[in-house]
Amino acid sequence: MHISIVAVGKLKEKYLIAGINEYTKRLSAYAKIDIIEVADEKTPERASELEEEQIKEREGGRLLAKIPHDAHVIALAIEGKMQSSEQFAARLDELATYGKSKVVFVIGGSLGLSKQVMARADETLSFSKMTFPHQLMRLILLEQIYRAFRINRGEPYHK
Repeated sequence: MHISIVAVGKLKEKYLIAGINEYTKRLSAYAKIDIIEVADEKTPERASELEEEQIKEREGGRLLAKIPHDAHVIALAIEGKMQSSEQFAARLDELATYGKSKVVFVIGGSLGLSKQVMARADETLSFSKMTFPHQLMRLILLEQIYRAFRINRGEPYHK
């Protein structure tokens, strides 16, 4: 399976980079993992609704340019479907079984994802009704992907 994470913004925090590198290394035994970053837009402090939509559209255009046409796209969004770790593992296994070997997870910027990106998504996924920093979501997502592979192989880790 080839899994890509296409995300808005460049990571700067060393602790997040270290965690992401650790899970990317662990996952190399199970899948090919790519993390693709696209530039974020500066958001004015008191941005209007129109300005926010324009920012999401510009970021969304960059995200869409990095998504292969034959990929199965899962957008991370608060309004997405919530799953347990076991359900998520079963979903990844199902995608692999039915020939969806290219899976792209999309993480938006601080304002979220554009309508165009949401329309391109084959499904949406929510980790919580809470809001998390988009940089932190990369680490959380990688940990859950790793957990899913361990669950699917019956290996200890997820208890």
